[in-house]
Amino acid sequence: MGIHNEPGSHRVKATLVELVKTMLLQLLDHNDPDRAFITRKPEDKFVLLINNLGGVSTLELSGITDEVYRQLGADYKIKPERIIQGTFLTSLNGLGFSVSLLKLVDTGLGPGKSFLELIDAPAEAVGWAAPITPATWEHRNSPPVELKQVKTGEQPPSNVKLDISTIRTVLGAALERIISAEPKITHYDTIVGDGDCGVGLKRGAEAVLSLLNDSSANLNDDVINTVNRIVGVVENTMDGTSGAIYAIFLNALVHGLREQDKGSETPANVDIWGTALKYSLAALGKYTPAKPGDRTMIDALVPFCETLVEKRDVHTAAKAAAEATEATKHMKASLGRTVYVGGEDEWVGKIPDPGAYGLSVFFEGLASAL
Repeated sequence: MGIHNEPGSHRVKATLVELVKTMLLQLLDHNDPDRAFITRKPEDKFVLLINNLGGVSTLELSGITDEVYRQLGADYKIKPERIIQGTFLTSLNGLGFSVSLLKLVDTGLGPGKSFLELIDAPAEAVGWAAPITPATWEHRNSPPVELKQVKTGEQPPSNVKLDISTIRTVLGAALERIISAEPKITHYDTIVGDGDCGVGLKRGAEAVLSLLNDSSANLNDDVINTVNRIVGVVENTMDGTSGAIYAIFLNALVHGLREQDKGSETPANVDIWGTALKYSLAALGKYTPAKPGDRTMIDALVPFCETLVEKRDVHTAAKAAAEATEATKHMKASLGRTVYVGGEDEWVGKIPDPGAYGLSVFFEGLASAL
C-alpha cells in the first residue's frame, strides 16, 4: 500500500524471503517498463535504505535489512556502499517497511560533495540513523569471538583409573544425545525460559566431544586428569547460570575423585563415581539454593546421584532422573526464568524444565552405552 494508505497493487501472503524477492525485482527488473526507468550497470554503486513504516520492531527491521542485503548480493551482485536502517517516513504505526536504493551518481556539486560524503556528513536530525559502512556490515559475518584459551590447573597424576576408550564411548554417547536433543530443549526453553538452554548445552557438549576425540590432547586412563581437562572446556564454552553450575559441580567432582585416591591403582567403578557425585552435590549446595521441587536442573541431577549411590546401577539412576524430569511438568517454578516468563497455562502439565530435561537426556545416553 502507499505511504498515505493508498491501496496497493495486490494482496499476497508470503515469507520474508519471498516478499523481499518480489520487492527487489520491482526495483531492479530492467524488463519491467513501468519501473525500469533507471538503468543499472555492473559498476554502479548504491546506498541501501530500509525504512520502518512505524510499527516494526528494531529486531524485526534488522532481520529485514539482513535479508535485503543478502539477496542484493546473491541475486544482483550489488554490495551497498552504505546501509541506512531506521524510521524515516512513517504511515502512523504501520506494520510494514520500504526498500530504497540510491544510485551514487555525480552530484555535480564539485569536489567534496559526492553523494557518499553528503550521506556521511554529521546530522543531528532526531530520526536519522548513522550509515553503516561495508567493512562494518561485513564484520557481522565474521566467526564468533575466539574464546580465550585458559590453561586448566595441572593436577598431579592419580591412581583412579578407567580406560580412556571406555570414557570416550560412554561419555561420547551421552554428549551425542545432548547434541541431538538441542532442538527439543530449545523449544521447551522458548516457552518457559529465554531460549538459550539447548544451544548452551549443545555448545558445551560439542566442545567436550572435540576434546575426547582430539588425539593431541593426550588423554589417558587417569580419570581425575580427564575430568579436570573437561572442567576447563566447560568453563570456557558454557555461559549463563547453568554453565556456572556445571563448572562448580565438575570442579567438585575432581576433588571428590581425588579424595578416593588411596595411593594404589583404583578402578573407577560405580562406587567411586557415586561417592564422588555425592561429594559434588554437597559442594554445589553451598553455591545455589536450588533443591528438588524448585523446577530446575537440580530435579534431574539429585535423583540420578542419590539413586546411583543407593542402587549402584546407572540404568536405574538414569530412569530416576527421567521420572523426576517428567514430574517437573506439574511443578510451580520457585527459581529460574520460569518464575516470571510466560503464563502457566502454556506449560503446566506439558513442558518439563529444559535444564532438567537436557540433563536427563545426558544420563540416558550414559546408560545406553553401558
